Amino acid sequence: MDYSKGVEPVTVLKSRSAELISVARETGRPIVITQNGRPTAVLQDVESFRRQREALALLKMLARGDGELRDGKGIDHERVMDRFESKIKALQRG
Repeated sequence: MDYSKGVEPVTVLKSRSAELISVARETGRPIVITQNGRPTAVLQDVESFRRQREALALLKMLARGDGELRDGKGIDHERVMDRFESKIKALQRG
C-alpha cells in the first residue's frame, strides 16, 4: 500500500480533523500524520482498525498453534473431532 498519498502534517489535523476523518472512513485508508516532517501517528477509521486487530489476533493464534505443533503439543484431527462430537452430545443431553 502506498502511504505517501495519505500523509498530512499535524497542522492539517488540527484545522481539518473532521475532513480527514471522513476521508479515512470513506476510503478505508490510513492517514499518516507528520510532525516536524517526520511520521508520528496514524489516523484510521474504526472498521479498518477492527479488521486489522482481528487479523493480527488470528495471526498470533496461528503462530502459537504452529509453535505448539513443532513442540509436539498438538493433537491430531481425529482426536479433536472426537472431543468436539462428545461435547456437542453433552450439550444436546443437558
